Amino acid sequence: MAKKEKKGITVKKDENFSEWYTQVVERAKLADIRFGIQGFIVNMPFGFSIIRKIYEYLEEEVEEDNHEAFLFPNVVKEIDLKKEKEHAGFNPEVFWVSEVGDKKLEERFALRPTGEAQIYPMYSLWFRSYKDLPFKGYQSRISVFRAEKTTRPFIRGREFLFFETHDVFNTHNESLEQIKKDLEICNKTIRDKIKIPFLFFKRPSWDKFLGADNSFTPDTVLPDGKRTQLASTHDLGRNFSKAFGIRVENENEEEEFVWQTCFGPGISRIMASLISIHGDDKGLILPFDMAPIQIVIIPIIFSEKDNKPVLKYCVDIEKKLKEYKVKFDNSENSPGYKFNEWELKGVPIRIEVGPKETKDKKITIVLRTGEKKSIKLDSLLKEVEKSSKLIDKNIEDKANLYFKNKTKNAKSYDELKNIIENYKGFIKVPFCSVEKDGEKCANKLKEETAADVSGTLYPKEDKILKESKCIICNKKAKHIVYVAKSY
Repeated sequence: MAKKEKKGITVKKDENFSEWYTQVVERAKLADIRFGIQGFIVNMPFGFSIIRKIYEYLEEEVEEDNHEAFLFPNVVKEIDLKKEKEHAGFNPEVFWVSEVGDKKLEERFALRPTGEAQIYPMYSLWFRSYKDLPFKGYQSRISVFRAEKTTRPFIRGREFLFFETHDVFNTHNESLEQIKKDLEICNKTIRDKIKIPFLFFKRPSWDKFLGADNSFTPDTVLPDGKRTQLASTHDLGRNFSKAFGIRVENENEEEEFVWQTCFGPGISRIMASLISIHGDDKGLILPFDMAPIQIVIIPIIFSEKDNKPVLKYCVDIEKKLKEYKVKFDNSENSPGYKFNEWELKGVPIRIEVGPKETKDKKITIVLRTGEKKSIKLDSLLKEVEKSSKLIDKNIEDKANLYFKNKTKNAKSYDELKNIIENYKGFIKVPFCSVEKDGEKCANKLKEETAADVSGTLYPKEDKILKESKCIICNKKAKHIVYVAKSY
């Protein structure tokens, strides 16, 4: 008889997060890393169902904001990748296609590292008049490719799932308003629906998107204390429109370069944060709407005579729940094995049905977040609706409490070093500058502590005392910045 695959998690999340994460990804069947090429994973059906929900949330919100969907090829011309001088900095991470069969191509091309260099040459052909604008376009359920050195499923890969908007405006004010809308979309999807807490940052100038005037990101902290970026939105100014010749004729019949923004929620990073922040020592915990299976029905049979009535009762319950994603687990596995399997996969509601429940026309409901109760069959639908809200509230409250304790203050460099050694999360410190002249201090910080300057809080910076000194160089501090180790 074949040995049954082990289902449970063998380590505690707060004692060995790295191994816990690896086991959850593997044993909950979210991804398979055995594809054989570093940084390229197989998104398995259960995990991909969750990812599709993330995409659905984002698609709904950007279309509500009047974005139209398009789809570009996976490749980009070398000449276009190099047109915007700063953006050409992506080159060291680019995968190049240079051969077909055994023949060299006359002109090699790249697998896209991001969308700007492939989309904006087309934009230069699409728009002629100020009346053509604003234009808001997006593409979804795509991949981008970057030659990352260190890889981890969902956290960092060489092929990762992507979603991007690319918007074009007549004025800079319209671009700045779009930045606010992009950040609100992050609130509505990542925070409200996926229940992941975060802080919004304005990135320091040395860490903004290549080719952007300014970059803004929602960042969270995983249980190992490292910061991860959940999305980014960028004020591109006129940098790309000048590089790619995107001009329109204004009201005075004069040609002007357009203003642009782009917005990229990190699908894989959001997935990693969902796994990491909500999960517990049993495995995944999922918001009700996101779960591939929302309710599992498990029969508990003690003898042959119980078999038929219990199974029939389970089928009746399944029919009552037809509006939900339900799994009737009638496999030969033991009830205990089934409990562990579905807890590992984060199924929000478990219904247990034995001879007693069948006889009394009752149901035992167990929530993934810990609550358990016996209810009458007649109140099933009402109870499921109530329980789904209770589960989501429990997840949200737990995540917010977790994140509330992830920021500390440091007033000296020694204090900062000590906190970094013993603490997992953001540290607020006074800093000289988030413009180019502050990069030297940021580099020293990185070299000596492995921590990065995430940026300043946005849209409203933390107040700084007039007498504050930069924690690194001791010059006058102009900002309070957030420091953390990063993925």
